[in-house]
Amino acid sequence: MTGGTGGGAAEPVGNGEPAGSDSMRAFGEVLKAFRKRAGLSREEFAPHVHYSVPTVASVEQGRRFPPADLVDRAEETLDAFGALRGAARHLSRQPGLASWFRQWARLEAEAVTLYTYECRLIPGLLQTEAYARTLFTNQLPPLGDEQIEAQLAARLDRQRLLYERPNTAYSFILEEHLFLRRTGGVEITRALIDHVLEVADRRNVELQIMPLVREAHAGLDGPIQALETQDHRWLAYCEGQESGQFVTDRKVVSTLQMRYARMRSQALTMDDSVSLLRQMRGATA
Repeated sequence: MTGGTGGGAAEPVGNGEPAGSDSMRAFGEVLKAFRKRAGLSREEFAPHVHYSVPTVASVEQGRRFPPADLVDRAEETLDAFGALRGAARHLSRQPGLASWFRQWARLEAEAVTLYTYECRLIPGLLQTEAYARTLFTNQLPPLGDEQIEAQLAARLDRQRLLYERPNTAYSFILEEHLFLRRTGGVEITRALIDHVLEVADRRNVELQIMPLVREAHAGLDGPIQALETQDHRWLAYCEGQESGQFVTDRKVVSTLQMRYARMRSQALTMDDSVSLLRQMRGATA
């Protein structure tokens, strides 16, 4: 299952199973201390932050990255003098990402251009929560509930890039069959298409669909991720079943850029891609 990375969809798991960071454990201890200071049990506190008791427990134990709205509600509920918001600013966002993907994730967060071609599943940046949860639920070997929640939190947290970096140019080329597979069922697919259409409407996002029938295809060697750094260097990333390869060799990066450029001419135009998605959305009704 791919990483939910630029090129793939779901953060890689298996050997790269995430573990809580020191900063997450420290935040959890601070949250627990303020909760106890307020005289609230987890069961009493959970409704105030609109999250379940198991989620609160996972955050306090440093196993789950705290969602921003949980931090804000906890700050207000516990009258924490700004301590929780301050601690949250120093949290590492790496837990939930496989070890081999973390270097790329750091670069991705500062890229000025990001290219993604995917033929296996919807890229992580475009997934809905329900679609991502389906991928994690079906992961082999099976993941525990806490592992699923940690990876899901990391996946959704990465998606902030699309909204927090409006000056980054995003390009996605997706195979048509990714939507026709109906991963998770009809309802999840319909919601997924709606979400992808919404993202595609953003000014800094280009979305193209590679049709099922295409006699010439430059991407037959697999997914491609490439990005341009702030100092205008190009780097790439390729991912397999249980590993990822960070590519810095200029010749290899150039080859991947060449293939991606050819695919942009082979895929449907942006307008035609949106039209096709709308047709597929109607077909799932």
